Amino acid sequence: MHAAVLDAYGEPLDLREVPDPQPDRNGVVVRLEACGVCRSDWHAWRGHGEWADDRVPRGQILGHEPAGEVVAVGDGVTRFVPGDRVIVPFSLGDGTCDACRRGHGNVCSDGRALGFEPDAPGAFAEQVAVPNADYNLVPRPAWLSARDAAALGCRYMTAYHALAGRTGLEAGDWLAVHGCGGVGLSAVQLGAALGARVLAIDVDDSALDRAADLGATDLINPTESDAAVSERVRERSGGGVDVSMDALGIAETCRNSVRSVRPRGTHVQVGLTTDAERGEVSLPTDYMTRWEVSFVGSRGMPPTNYDALFDVIEATAIDPGALVSNEISLPAVSDRLAAMDDYGVSGIEVITDFSV
Repeated sequence: MHAAVLDAYGEPLDLREVPDPQPDRNGVVVRLEACGVCRSDWHAWRGHGEWADDRVPRGQILGHEPAGEVVAVGDGVTRFVPGDRVIVPFSLGDGTCDACRRGHGNVCSDGRALGFEPDAPGAFAEQVAVPNADYNLVPRPAWLSARDAAALGCRYMTAYHALAGRTGLEAGDWLAVHGCGGVGLSAVQLGAALGARVLAIDVDDSALDRAADLGATDLINPTESDAAVSERVRERSGGGVDVSMDALGIAETCRNSVRSVRPRGTHVQVGLTTDAERGEVSLPTDYMTRWEVSFVGSRGMPPTNYDALFDVIEATAIDPGALVSNEISLPAVSDRLAAMDDYGVSGIEVITDFSV
């Protein structure tokens, strides 16, 4: 099969023939119909993460937002057969540890991150292997296309877990989203669907326009005023937001987000840091202590929570596909990753053509 392989950080991925994956006893192989191109792929492509012993090794097949069809099944798999339409989460749990049994497979101590480590080759390829399929693999509803399922694959489900699972966002709450890329726009759409009043912050007016289309009722471009972003957020929201998300991961947006929160509110960190922060951001801890601000991290979503996300989508009639800004071919991936250097990607871009 053809795959896009990371041979050198920051250089074009190598499109080449690699052996077809084979399912292990408890795994399956999925033929790819769609796969999103995510900023986490950009971090991996740029070689970030060395400071956390989390650098993706050269030789890795990237890609972690896949949807497709099962084509091969191991002898130990009971829930899936060839021909099933599926989504592959990027957080792959072993299905047996305490975290997995408690419904937190995204933090499985023996888990694998699809597309980010050698024993979990990713989905910038024609096929992908999925371990522990009975636990990890998600049946794709008939109403959900592969393209739109790929849009759910990381950024959307990450946003949902952050809002519904980690912060307990409720109808009527104020939500601030700092950074309106793929995960930020997902948070805007989901926050609005959950009944929150959403304030979107970004330096790109076109990103803010998309946020408004997806349900944001207030917009802030930091470049349009000398006032601090957090002051403007607190003014618009009447004293601070209930939940604030840093969807970008740079020091400035993280601190802005923390200072945007009302007393006893919650900041949720979703964006990963860049080479400038190297995993460390100084925080206004006295402010957090004085106002009892909670700081929580959020990573992906347990595979067992997809049904709850599907229920929200069906109940609210929101369209995850509205976030898809571009459909591309596998050979175009390198150029689209490079475009993220200067935040030159709007919305979610999805590979729908795997021919080379």
